[in-house]
Amino acid sequence: MTAPRVVIIGAGIVGANLADELTARGWTDVTVLDRGPLPRTGGSTSHAPGLVFQTNASKAMTDFAQYTVEKMLALDCFLQVGGMEVATTPARWEDLRRKHGWATSWGVAGQLIDAAECVERWPLLDGSRIFGALHVPTDGLARAAKAVGVLAERAGSRGAKFIGSTRVTDVLQDGGRVTGVRTDQGDFPADVVVSCAGFWGREIGAMVGMDVPLLPLAHQYAKTGQVAELVGRNGTDGFSAGKSASNRDEVEASLPILRHQDQDLYFREHVDRLGIGSYAHRPMPVDESTLDPSVTETAMPSMLPFTEDDFAPSWEQSRLLLPALRQTKVEEGFNGIFSFTPDGQSLVGESADVRGFWLAEAIWVTHSAGIAKAVAELLVDGHSEVDTHDIDVHRFEEVQLAPSYVSETAQQNFVEVYDILHPLQPKLSPRDLRVTPFHARQRELGAVFLEAAGWERPHWFEANAPLLKQLPHEWLPPARDAWSAQFHSPIAAAEAWHTRNGVALYDMTPLKRVEISGPGSLAFLQSLTTNQLDKSVGSVTYTLMLDSAGGVRSDVTVARLEPEVFQVGINGNIDVDHFVKHAPPGVRVRDTTGGTCCIGVWGPLARDLVQPLSQEDFSHQGLKYFRARKARIAGVPVVAMRLSYVGELGWEIYTSADNGLRLWDALWAAGQPLGVIAAGRAAFNSLRLEKGYRLWGTDMTTEHDPYEAGLAFAVRPAKGDFLGREAIEGRSEETASRRLRCLTIDDGRTVVLGKEPVFVDGVASGYVTSAAYGYTIGQPIAYAWLPASADIGSSVEIEYFGRRVAATVAAEPLVDPGMERIRR
Repeated sequence: MTAPRVVIIGAGIVGANLADELTARGWTDVTVLDRGPLPRTGGSTSHAPGLVFQTNASKAMTDFAQYTVEKMLALDCFLQVGGMEVATTPARWEDLRRKHGWATSWGVAGQLIDAAECVERWPLLDGSRIFGALHVPTDGLARAAKAVGVLAERAGSRGAKFIGSTRVTDVLQDGGRVTGVRTDQGDFPADVVVSCAGFWGREIGAMVGMDVPLLPLAHQYAKTGQVAELVGRNGTDGFSAGKSASNRDEVEASLPILRHQDQDLYFREHVDRLGIGSYAHRPMPVDESTLDPSVTETAMPSMLPFTEDDFAPSWEQSRLLLPALRQTKVEEGFNGIFSFTPDGQSLVGESADVRGFWLAEAIWVTHSAGIAKAVAELLVDGHSEVDTHDIDVHRFEEVQLAPSYVSETAQQNFVEVYDILHPLQPKLSPRDLRVTPFHARQRELGAVFLEAAGWERPHWFEANAPLLKQLPHEWLPPARDAWSAQFHSPIAAAEAWHTRNGVALYDMTPLKRVEISGPGSLAFLQSLTTNQLDKSVGSVTYTLMLDSAGGVRSDVTVARLEPEVFQVGINGNIDVDHFVKHAPPGVRVRDTTGGTCCIGVWGPLARDLVQPLSQEDFSHQGLKYFRARKARIAGVPVVAMRLSYVGELGWEIYTSADNGLRLWDALWAAGQPLGVIAAGRAAFNSLRLEKGYRLWGTDMTTEHDPYEAGLAFAVRPAKGDFLGREAIEGRSEETASRRLRCLTIDDGRTVVLGKEPVFVDGVASGYVTSAAYGYTIGQPIAYAWLPASADIGSSVEIEYFGRRVAATVAAEPLVDPGMERIRR
């Protein structure tokens, strides 16, 4: 089979890496175009300071950074001087403890060092101002501009062509497929076009009608004059950072790269001067259409004039941390343009409307080689070794693509880039973008809302505070530490107790769903999922979608409402894109989330609440577990599904958005004699972990197969062919080398939040995925990826802010393993 013709738009560090990765995999008909001259094109790569700090809250982003380091070292384009992040406040020191946990979880060697060792490693520091630092020896400086040249030469030797001073003016297409690009130098035919255009990415995406949620922002970078203490350390006279004598003249730095996040600053050496980057200034959005595209020795479009007034406070803070700077001054600086997104992550993926058009945007040097490798794997193999859902361009909802939303949230990400943010920390603005039909009633009940995908989601209700006085003693949760207590309330315990012992209403509207209909719908769904869906109308089936390597790309719930009409509960817009791209002619995929709503009615008294409101039979025999039916409740037409993500009797009840409030009010009024309450996501998360229910994207991703994830029950190879079936052939729970395990925390009080490292026999061997306090069992719960040898009853330790917490591998589910409560 002939490899496709590829055009890459952008010859910076991302485009050059992608050309290298593709040609290494045999796709040699690759043309890389750039509007600027080669090799210094004038994009962000041309001025990037090159700092590579690998540790990130995201496992994927850390993996991408680790690969970038590995590759840059192999290219001789990396100074592995190490990295230090200093703490000048107690809060930052605690944050570095948490970050050290991430490094340990993701396999990055690092250590927390005290102030004295900080000064030993960075003699210019004022040690009296710092508590300590996180030191990662494998961090360092990427020579991005040099790397582009090396990569272009290597890719060129395999057939790739790099062409500069060529501006793309249009992306050509026919019948919903890319056919090439049009430039000011003529047309270039292509089967695949990848935009690696950096802050020009919005302009390129618009050529195929694609909204690219990216905002160019200016970021200040300054260079000092000569620093006396640095004279002789580098270059031909100083420490060579591992270089031989013959190339010591190339060495520009020997001190670790340094971050002073409490003041939004970072530092690196330039031989005997220091470079200082600042995020402490006001956000400076840039309209790329106004930039001068010309590139000269002294100017380029990605470098704007330095605004000295904005840098003045940062210069003062720099001299406080590094007193040696008091003897010098800022000699030069510029405001460099970088790309920011609504959630601070990169943008990777194929257009939903134009097949063959791909994005690889908002990618910094730190992750450039790793993400380029992932994109090459997606193009050539159909799957990436590292899960990419964190950076998938389709992760955003339509409301999040509005220019006003992108602008506000991207600027806020710039402001918060070095802030200490809690995992549950909500946006302050924009808010109330998407509210369910029950929102007004929830506000009346004192709902405390957090936000996700634009939706306002109640986490608990202040109206339930009096229920705390009714809680049995064994249900009272212990006091939490200050970190885990943020965005939490003990009211969640009362809501969980009432769900287990009475009846509660949960707003499930934000959980995304699509309707798949038309001739061939069953066969289509069968081809993408692992479980048997060829069941009678009214059946509901939990199933998985795999990628071609057998990794879990999503878990979904499929309800067969008519012979060729299915309602599918999914995990987000990425799943919509997956369905749309695979749907054959005649099969319709329709996102119904915004036009419908859902109430989860759960608890032992759920039937007592619902049955009197309907003439349909809601008995156990009348509507069995994992069955669905159309019905009327208080005159409202609904679809009721006998499901329970909290492990109690009840239903997910769906209706159209216009009928939602009437349904809520009817259930609320009828439930008053039963003590009905509204309950939020905090109780929900605790209850679902007690039942061992997985959360895709958190507990498992494409990096895990169904057997490792404990989901073998959802796989039916005998049903026939489906995507990923061949890849998992021969695998089983017995062959899995790692497993997703349930842990209970021995001290009964420490609540971890996720991503903490887990130690088996004293060795870091896995990491926490989901965690919560289990109110029913009176113990904290954590799910974690561990070696398969860590069997039930094994003792392990979780590192929480530098403290080892004992835990035990437990059999799951922790509550109602016989499923009696859910099948009443």
